Amino acid sequence: MPHPAAHTTAPAQPTAPRRSLAPDIARGMMLLFIALANVSFFLWDRSSGLTNAHPTEGTILDRVLQALMMIMIDHRSVPMFAFLFGYGIVQFANSRLARGIPETAVRRMLRRRHWWMLAFGLIHAGLLFYGDVLGTYALTALVLMGILFRRSDRVLLVCSSIGLCLIGLVAALGVVGGALAAEQPGSAAAAGGGLGVADGREAAVGESSYPVSVLARLGIWAVLTPAQIIGLAIPVCVLLGWLAARHRLLDEPARHRRTLIRIAAFGIPIGWLGGLPGALAHTGLVDPASIGLPAEPGFMFFGLAVFTGIFTGIGYAALFGLIALRWQGAARTPAPLRALSATGQRSLTFYLWQSLVFAPLMAAWGLGLGAHMGTAAALGLALLVWLAGIGLAVRLDRRGRRGPAELLLRRLTYGSDDPVQPAASFSGRSAAP
Repeated sequence: MPHPAAHTTAPAQPTAPRRSLAPDIARGMMLLFIALANVSFFLWDRSSGLTNAHPTEGTILDRVLQALMMIMIDHRSVPMFAFLFGYGIVQFANSRLARGIPETAVRRMLRRRHWWMLAFGLIHAGLLFYGDVLGTYALTALVLMGILFRRSDRVLLVCSSIGLCLIGLVAALGVVGGALAAEQPGSAAAAGGGLGVADGREAAVGESSYPVSVLARLGIWAVLTPAQIIGLAIPVCVLLGWLAARHRLLDEPARHRRTLIRIAAFGIPIGWLGGLPGALAHTGLVDPASIGLPAEPGFMFFGLAVFTGIFTGIGYAALFGLIALRWQGAARTPAPLRALSATGQRSLTFYLWQSLVFAPLMAAWGLGLGAHMGTAAALGLALLVWLAGIGLAVRLDRRGRRGPAELLLRRLTYGSDDPVQPAASFSGRSAAP
């Protein structure tokens, strides 16, 4: 459970505290970043980089948008999602303990929750999108919770620091290895050879037979899910989310204002700079050969983008905490922030909603629009889907309803362990994510 100093025994008051605004605003914006990042994986029947889903050709607008995506969104949305996911685990546990639910029951609820999330991820990948991350987060939580959830802040900080150092080392080796490979004209890396993102995408999205595409997506997901855990970026962000939640970094932004400013001011630029080399090389603004790089330098800068993306993803979360600071606890929150918060409270539903729209519209087994859209059109579609999700979330919020995915997950996992009835009790102000 959480840090031994926090909620190790149930407090006297069984009522849950008012829901924090900042995490939900961050989750609402996170869904936009995820939509923008994921939609390019539905662009098929064309070549792309070795380590990204962006087409290697396009209009000037397409190329500019691809560069901005690689600098600001790619490998930045997933760390932000993982950080907020970890944050939500501690919020979930603390809110149940505050209601008087025994610790053993809370642990049981969390295990069931993550097993069912893993099942959701499997179904999501098989039916719609091979790049599903629900399974990765769920499996990460199941592994880490059994080892580290009750450990001290110091242990979590040491483990996350070691993970960051290892990721940084891999990033450095990638850059050095790419430079060395460029000096070997016959190597596959120097020639730009190897399998890229487009190869898996053609099987999963560009296959006109839906049953065959299901098998392809499941195969990719089965490899990608554990690979992302081994890559350490997601586990590190989950651990950092636990630490942040223990100290209520986003729940009490006023108390942590200076820390949030430092995280945002340091983390966001670091990630943007880390994404710049790959963006320049991919868009052709810099000729790799002219500066001694491989013909296809994507693999060379992949580790750098992942490593620096951790800082930016958490920096984004801190930034939204600062945005929420002014209205935290206010009687009336501005309508745009209320809409973002309503969407963030239903982040699982509207994460799945994106794939539910993208897949049949863009995949070859559906309307096949992904073969004809450029980056600009795809990102425009992603924005529209996100905005439509916000509209649906607001309607649900006005009716006092949970998202359907959240409601299903709750019914599958909580059962008699949670005395609060899922449909009747929800008012939008619970501390539980």
